[in-house]
Amino acid sequence: MGEWTLGDVVDAIADAVGDRTMTVCGERRTTYGEMAARTRRLANFLADRGFGVHDDRAGLQNWECGQDRVALVMYNDRYPEMVLGALKARTIPVNVNHHYTPREVADLLDYVKPRAVIYHRALGAKFADVLPADARSNAGFGADLLIEVDDGSDAPRLAGAVELEDAIAQGDPDRRIAGSPDDLIMYCTGGTTGRPKGVLWRQSDTYVSSMVGADHASVEEIHDRVRANEGSPWFAVSPLMHAAGLWTFFSGTLAGLPVVLYDDRSRFNPPTVWQTVERERVGLMTMVGDAYAAPLVEELAHSAYELSSLYAIGTGGAATNPKHVSALLERLPQLTIINGYGSSETGNMGFGHNQRGSHRETFDLREGGTVVSEDLTRFLAPGEEEVGWVVRTGRIPLGYFDDSEATRKTFPVVQGQRVVVSGDRASLEPDGTLRLFGRDSLVVNTGGEKVFVEEVEAVIRAQGGVADALVVGRDSERWGQEVVALVQPHTGASVDPDALHAACVEQLARFKAPKAFVIVDRVRRLGNGKADYRWAKSQAEQGNQ
Repeated sequence: MGEWTLGDVVDAIADAVGDRTMTVCGERRTTYGEMAARTRRLANFLADRGFGVHDDRAGLQNWECGQDRVALVMYNDRYPEMVLGALKARTIPVNVNHHYTPREVADLLDYVKPRAVIYHRALGAKFADVLPADARSNAGFGADLLIEVDDGSDAPRLAGAVELEDAIAQGDPDRRIAGSPDDLIMYCTGGTTGRPKGVLWRQSDTYVSSMVGADHASVEEIHDRVRANEGSPWFAVSPLMHAAGLWTFFSGTLAGLPVVLYDDRSRFNPPTVWQTVERERVGLMTMVGDAYAAPLVEELAHSAYELSSLYAIGTGGAATNPKHVSALLERLPQLTIINGYGSSETGNMGFGHNQRGSHRETFDLREGGTVVSEDLTRFLAPGEEEVGWVVRTGRIPLGYFDDSEATRKTFPVVQGQRVVVSGDRASLEPDGTLRLFGRDSLVVNTGGEKVFVEEVEAVIRAQGGVADALVVGRDSERWGQEVVALVQPHTGASVDPDALHAACVEQLARFKAPKAFVIVDRVRRLGNGKADYRWAKSQAEQGNQ
């Protein structure tokens, strides 16, 4: 059985069904043949400028990277094309959250150290102060190439940038760069102290683990598979800059299906979502928890759409309130609601299914998914009462970019097998399904975005009049969880919640700013000085702004 790169799979599909639609985003439709040709040209444009592999994978540690990185600061439109073009050039595309502040993007780029940045024009204007003023000068974090994607805005161009269409026109249309299954892709996620981490995956492993791929014996196997698969389009409503959204895209397209992308250049709009499902006759749609489910349910309550084609909605990245699941099933009784479970580190590793009249609280695990004991010494058997750690074996990431310590900690060896520890506590039911008990690390998952509380606490504690602060999450009908800060003023001082919120928004992405500030006489800490987060959560549930 042979391992495959993502670019080779796309090219194989294009050779078989090149005229079939691959992506739809707004008014733009791209066939598999067009995608294969454009990404080949982009890859050759990069390769002709010296981008690619500089150190063989076999000679590197798991946290080391011998390939050039290409940072993507982009909306959904054209995002898959840039990912595939970078991969075909044997470079590593790196997702950058465009909701971040310029300071946060600067920190991320300084960590990743990309040689190139590809961005939509409006986002280039937003982050102009942290991108090189002239890429040819090797300014800033060291990038020597900027590629600008036209997004229809009237934002000014950045000096030294190459327009995407010019780059593609310059690329060789015929040469195919031979890649390797060892070539990497990176998914950037947050870290428990706010520092970003780049998760390094071999392309072949992420294809099999998270994109419903396989080690195909031959190209004919791919051809036969996609020719027989002419199902309904999928709709990735969630952003592709997050791993879950990208996995949805590739799971559909690498099976030969058209995938519709939500045009996120404008704000989330529920009527647009349902109109798209109706117009494109979408079969499966994915979204992110309550931040999407609540407004979508509300829209269905007062507007009618023809949605008979829709057979499933996948939700992941954040919890979805059971009442929203029930409302969707009540209005669309043909649906199956698929609750996905996974992370950038574990890949797409579990699913729970809900249908009208039935509800599942556990997850079916994909290959390699299991639970180990709390002390990380053994694998638990189905039916054991111990609550351990969710792990995955087999096709897992190599490690964290440029972080040997975190790699060793998160990817230990248990009973002779290398695993990735998710950070979630769980047990195995007698039938082998996974029962989750919650995230162990200090993370608030709000609207599909992860907020690491220490980062927010540091900003609040730095403000005048603040003696101490803790940040926790509490349940929210709108966001699944919302960020709440408990603030202890200095003796005799007063603090203004509005001013604290403004300080957070100035230094952090808006989704990280607390939705409420609870003023307390004293922040409770344990005898060893560590925060008492159990107390903090109880106060947050009781407190008001």
